[in-house]
Formats: sequence, C-alpha cells, structure tokens
Amino acid sequence: MKLSPAYRLAATILHGFDEYRSRFKAITADASRRFRDAAWREAQQASAERINLYEQKVNETLERLETTFSEEELTHCECWREAKQHYAELISQRLDYELAETYFNSLFCSVFHHRHIRNDWMFVYSSRDTAAHRSGIELCRRFAVHGDWNAAVRWALAEAPFETPFDDLEHDAGQGGDFLRGHLPAAILDAADAEVELLKSVFYRNKGAYLVGRIRGGGTQVPLVLPVLHDEGAGLHLDTVLIESDEVSIIFSFTRAYFQVEVAVPGEFVNYLRELMPDKPAGELYAAIGFFKHGKTEFFRALNQQVAKREDRFIIAPGVRGMVMAVFVLPSFRTVFKIIKDRFDPTKEMSREDVREKYRLVKRHDRVGRMADTQEFSHFIARQDHFDPACLEELLRVAPSTVYLRGDKVIIEHCYTERMMTPLNLYLEQCDAAETHAVLKDYGNAIKQLAAANIFPGDMLLKNFGVTRHGRVIFYDYDEICYLTECNFRHIPEPMYPEQELADEPWYSVGPNDIFPEEFGPFLFADVRLRKLFYELHPELFDADYWKGLQQAIRDGRVIDVYPYRNKQRFAASEGNGLVY
Repeated sequence: MKLSPAYRLAATILHGFDEYRSRFKAITADASRRFRDAAWREAQQASAERINLYEQKVNETLERLETTFSEEELTHCECWREAKQHYAELISQRLDYELAETYFNSLFCSVFHHRHIRNDWMFVYSSRDTAAHRSGIELCRRFAVHGDWNAAVRWALAEAPFETPFDDLEHDAGQGGDFLRGHLPAAILDAADAEVELLKSVFYRNKGAYLVGRIRGGGTQVPLVLPVLHDEGAGLHLDTVLIESDEVSIIFSFTRAYFQVEVAVPGEFVNYLRELMPDKPAGELYAAIGFFKHGKTEFFRALNQQVAKREDRFIIAPGVRGMVMAVFVLPSFRTVFKIIKDRFDPTKEMSREDVREKYRLVKRHDRVGRMADTQEFSHFIARQDHFDPACLEELLRVAPSTVYLRGDKVIIEHCYTERMMTPLNLYLEQCDAAETHAVLKDYGNAIKQLAAANIFPGDMLLKNFGVTRHGRVIFYDYDEICYLTECNFRHIPEPMYPEQELADEPWYSVGPNDIFPEEFGPFLFADVRLRKLFYELHPELFDADYWKGLQQAIRDGRVIDVYPYRNKQRFAASEGNGLVY
C-alpha cells in the first residue's frame, strides 16, 4: 500500500520528535547521577545541551523533509492540512501529545518562515482541547502524619530516589519536623487527616535537588519544597523547608535555569504544579521543567485569548526609552514585548545580530534567578486597533524594517517577550526608606550573583533592572552583557600631578574591555543619598580586587552556589559559603 505524501510528512515529523524526546529524556535521567557525583560543571553543560537540542533536532528533521519531499509537496498548504490530521491520529494516545503538536508547529513555521499561521494547517489550538483524558499514572507518594512530623520528614527524605545517603538523616528529620511544628497553620497541625504528598520525581538544578509537593489536612493545604544539597566529599543534607506560596513560586521563577526532572505525563505534571502555584501561567511551568518551546505555545495561546477580550491596547512601556530596544506592553497581560530598533544610539557600537547573540547567550546560560527568561517570536501579527496610536506610531518610526502595516494588520517580523516588572529607577521613586534599603541591597546581590555565574551586565544602570512582584531585582537589558572572565578590572592609577586629576580626559589608558569599579558610584546613582547607601551595603563592588577574585574562582573551575531562598532560611547557613537569594 502506497502511503500518501501527507501521511509520510506526518510520520517523518513524528520520527524527528521521537528522536528529540529520546535524547531529552536521556539527558534528564542522568541528572541523578550528576548530583550523586557532584559533577557540577557537567550539570551546567547538560543544561545547555538540552536547551540547544530542540533547535538541533528541528533542523535535522527539516533537512530530512527537504531531501524526502519535493518543494511543491513541502510548500503546499493542503498537504499540511492532511498531514495535520494524520499527525493528530498518530499522537492521539501519547502522553506527551502537546509537546508533539508544538514540534509539528516548529516544522511548519520553519518551512513557511512563520507565515500562514492558521489552525487548518498547524496546531494553533490543541487537538485535545475537548478530549483530554487521564493517564492513570500516579505522580505522587503520600505519608499519613498522625502527629509525628519528624517521621514525615524522615520518610520524605529516606524514600526519595537518591543514590547517595544522608549524612545524618535523624538530624535532618528533627530540624525539618521542628520547622513544620513551628510554622504550619494550626488547622493542619491539629488535623487527624494531615498528610504529606510529594511528587515521585526529583527536581535537579545546579547544586540542588528539590522534593516538591504539599501538606494537606483539616480542609486546607500548603505547598512543600525540601531542598537537598550534596556536599562534595560528604553525604546529603536537608538545607531548609519551604511552605510559603511566594517562596515556592520563586523556586520556579522565570529567572532561573530549567529543572532537570523526569516527567511521565507533562500536562498532568504541570496541572499538579499549578495547584501549588495558581498564579503561575501554564507556559512558565512548562518552561520551568524544560519544555520551553511548548511554554512558548502556551504563552501564544494565552496572549491571543487576552487580546480577544479587548480590555486594553498595546502601549509603549513606562520608563526611560531604550537606546537599542523599543518596548511595549499589553498592561493586562504582565508581559513586555521588545523590538530591536533599526538605528542605535551612537554610543552603542553593535549590530542587530550582536544583540540577538546576547539574547541567545542568556537563553543558554544559568540565569541564577537574576535574568529574565525570554521567548523569541517571528512574524507576529495583530490588528491595528489593538495598538494605542502613539505606540504604533513610535514602533513604525524606530523599527520600520521590523514593524509594518498590511491592511488593518500590524506585522512584527521579530520580537522578544519577557515577564513584566517595575523598572528599578521607577520603583525607587515611589518606595519608602525601608523599601529603598531592601531593594538596593537586592540590587547589589543581583550584580554579585550574576558575577558568580560568570555574567557581567555591562550597563548596570537602574533602568536596566526590574523589580518583581516578590520584590526581587532582575536584570533584563542584555545588549551589553558579557562573560565576567572577558572583562579587565582595574584600579584607577594615582595621578602623577594634580593637574591630571582636573583634566577632562583620563590620565591613564583605557582598553576596550577595561572596567574601573571605583567609577560605579556616580555612573549608577545621580542621587548622592542612594549612592552613599549602596556603598554602605556593597562596598566590595567598588573594589577591582573583589571582581578579580570572582574571575579567578571561575577560571579555577569552581561552580559558585546560588540558591533560590534566603540565607537566613538555611538550617546550616553558618556552614555554607554559597551565594543565596
């Protein structure tokens, strides 16, 4: 029986998807071994490999299509219509069907260069929106507490699938039990039906392993995360216990590297996480567990639904206008859209491709909770009346090669999206003294933690950082970002005579990668009051030797700890030397 071109097209794409999933699962499954061996450098490499894997496999599948099918077959939309129907049937019983749909979409967009986006030919909407079914696979393990919280923590740790024993399980169980007795709501503590429920899969990221679930009882529940660390040359230990919704949300933040976690049924896994974090969009949670391309699909669908409500229109983002990017927002959607301008400020000596490479660097790199994840879109289309006229006028003016009109449609050939935050400079104009102190402390911590991850922001101005709803400071302007080890940190030489110090030009040579931390104060803060406070909070940032020390640690191969919770929350904070939230 001769198969139709459309069926063969569908089968070829699904074969490529199976290759992608097989390698994705292999990289993920090896996370437990990397944690056992404290192979932290290897863990970073595996994270980058898994991110690059999607594009690599899409390109391989595209090459296979181009050599197997004629150009007429491959570019005929009716062929894709039929292929979509066959593909939907082929994946109808799969547990990862939504990821398979996104893979099909990626191939369609690669062939048609992100044009002809219609549900007739690709999965603009899921094939199972009205036909979802439960897999029957049990995601969780459970323990009835019966008032013994030490036993509950002991069970949680001892029954986890770690390949390394705990240094002192009883000690950890005691600390965890004491914490729960002191912090859980009375309704749960006093409940006869109190139960600890944990996902069977362990979430691995950087130097941490996380047990994730919830505690239920008395008709209420709280989320539960147990971070476990492996000290090199020793066993495992419980680092802290997290039960606040905001704390758990930060663990899964859009500013962090994707977890390595084995997921049997992605949709059900994400639905469970949404029960713990109802404010998290589904797209962010898919991305958090490594399925960032499907996270983009979920984002696109949610955006279309929000735009259709017509509650508001796209406007230029508040704050200082960028020299490289034009930024606009749909206020009700908590997202910013960034477009590379056609012309940059004369001080910005870079090309459009340079900027795109900076964003690719951030995508591949460990974001350590201090850089916003981005999604990249091509050929984005919206109706003209969805834009505020002033917004549309500015976009057409600053980026005419990227933004143009076609009838009543606005075509945006390329843009990035990020989670919306309050620009740090605007935040400081509105906050009180206590908030000022807290946010400046976190601003300095953000710079330090980026440096620990071998990232130098380049342009550290306040306007290039944002403040999240949790009050955390995040870097989001990447056009001057570089690796810390590429910088040459220098002390300002002493002038040989007083006139040199008064001259308009520096009396010392300045190379292209030279950075003088002593100059940071006036550069970052026009307000002397803020400058003085920041210096009191982070004096080391103004010392070239501090930066050189970080560079040497990175060159020596040290992976510096950056944990997503506060140092004061750690049970053994005094013993650690890592950088924390």
